[in-house]
Amino acid sequence: MEVKIVASGSDGNCVFIKSGNSGVLIDAGKWKRDIEKRLNEKNINPVTDIQAICITHSHSDHIRGLTLANKYSYPVYATEGEWRGISGVNDDLKHTLSTAFGKYELIELGDLHVYPFRTYHDAHEPVGYAIEDDIGNRCCVVFDTGKIDEDMLHMMEGNIYVVEANHDEDLLINGTYADHLKARILSEDRGHLSNAQTAAALKRLIQGKQERIILTHISGRNNTPMHARAEVMRALREKGFKDGEHYHLEVCSD
Repeated sequence: MEVKIVASGSDGNCVFIKSGNSGVLIDAGKWKRDIEKRLNEKNINPVTDIQAICITHSHSDHIRGLTLANKYSYPVYATEGEWRGISGVNDDLKHTLSTAFGKYELIELGDLHVYPFRTYHDAHEPVGYAIEDDIGNRCCVVFDTGKIDEDMLHMMEGNIYVVEANHDEDLLINGTYADHLKARILSEDRGHLSNAQTAAALKRLIQGKQERIILTHISGRNNTPMHARAEVMRALREKGFKDGEHYHLEVCSD
């Protein structure tokens, strides 16, 4: 399974996942021309390599370049709640994630099987995604969420993890943000994951089987790649796991 970070951070988020002949973008948070430029730089052909765009939520840093779908006729998948905050997509490309028995139903994209699941953020109906292929790979993508609960942990199990490590709690609390912004970011129901929260989740998920971890959505003011990396490595060291031997850790700040 091929996983490439097209953009990551407060200015825009976009991830490309491909297996076999099928590829998908999770979010499109940069302007359309910027996404096209980045796709080209990463040798991703927008005509042949991408079959759909799946949206986590409708904040601008996740949908800013969604008119890309109109240019290439990509179907766009989002929850009913998040479609309330999305405009500019041609009607014939809009697909609403459906639910059955309280769970989101599977999206079939050729060689990829996409499973949406609930997350916690100050959006209408945000989700994360677990993407499986036919040869045993499973990649989870979790961007903005204030917490990771047991249902999320179950859905996230796999061998590739693209997950936010938004802030270092001490840097945030002692930083220059207004109190109401700090409270929003720290909120479990509508905020963002701290390094410590992400590390705790990965400590439960990682089995030391050469899993790939990609930390994303690093705050430019309340975190550093060094802080995020150190927190995750510390947590996994408690299980006896070493980076490069039992797992492979990457930190993306753009």
